[in-house]
Amino acid sequence: MLPSLGRQFIIGCTLLAVLAMGVLWWVDRYLQAPLAVVEAHQFSVAPGSNLTRVVNGLVESEILDHPEVLLGYARISGQSEIKAGDYRLNSEDTPLSLLGKLSRGEVIEYQVTFPEGLTAKEWLLRLTNSEQVELGISIAAVPTLPFVDGSPEGWLYPDTYQYHSGATDVEILRRAYQVMRQVLDEEWQNRSADLPYKTPYEALIMASIIEKETGVPEERQQIAGVFVRRLQKGMRLQTDPTVIYGLGDRYSGNLTRRHLREHTAFNTYVIKGLPPTPIANPGRAAIHAALHPAEGDALYFVAKGDGSHVFSATLAEHERAVDKYQRRKNNNYRSSPSS
Repeated sequence: MLPSLGRQFIIGCTLLAVLAMGVLWWVDRYLQAPLAVVEAHQFSVAPGSNLTRVVNGLVESEILDHPEVLLGYARISGQSEIKAGDYRLNSEDTPLSLLGKLSRGEVIEYQVTFPEGLTAKEWLLRLTNSEQVELGISIAAVPTLPFVDGSPEGWLYPDTYQYHSGATDVEILRRAYQVMRQVLDEEWQNRSADLPYKTPYEALIMASIIEKETGVPEERQQIAGVFVRRLQKGMRLQTDPTVIYGLGDRYSGNLTRRHLREHTAFNTYVIKGLPPTPIANPGRAAIHAALHPAEGDALYFVAKGDGSHVFSATLAEHERAVDKYQRRKNNNYRSSPSS
């Protein structure tokens, strides 16, 4: 009798072990099987949401089945806590990788790129057209930012910025402002001697002009040299981009002689010295050029039509260059600077 009971017990244990192994095998296969994702699927996890709600939502979307298995595994493995944000599933994702993304917070990272030379208004327009950014700043010719005293123009460092869903325009712009402060401070500390700037802000203003005037990167320091020497000699800068900035929305793409005579705070054909604020947001290279201008005697330059310029030391040389490259092609041509 006893041997019979012992045999039954062994058989029962064996069957249970085989069953357990079968269940474990099936669970392992389930956790590593691809989800029913044909194309990339994006979903959001709201703040305060839990794993059960997210999993049930994916079941309803017919991406996941057997939710009780995944929820049970999450409890056993300590991965029940999930993080809010936007998530993306691809065809190679599995229930196991899904759980890993949710528990680690591998949310979608968005990005927005701001090239050198954009104005603060143009930055806001880019943010308006960016994904998943919460907007709160009014778009104006010169917008107001809560972390900048006065005009924010020039204080935003051009770069590509990553962010997560729900980031605000203020958060992104604050990061750009902090980077610009750091870059400007670093460049100012290592500036050349005998520059005509009293403050780093004046150098930033000059950098914005250099940014807008430069077509060929290799010429930045030459252009900076021209403007620095003109300041040192008390000559007006006479640069078209400052006129255009001063016109604001009135500029339609055609700069006329009448515009050059119009008195605005930014028209460097009329005012002496630098304009009151930057006219764009310059990159590090333009800031470096403003603080390390090329030596020489050039006081003028004229565009050749291919993005590069001819630099001249005298007005007579400059006028000959204008005749050669521009005036014969366009009777309304203005060079920068011109006198």
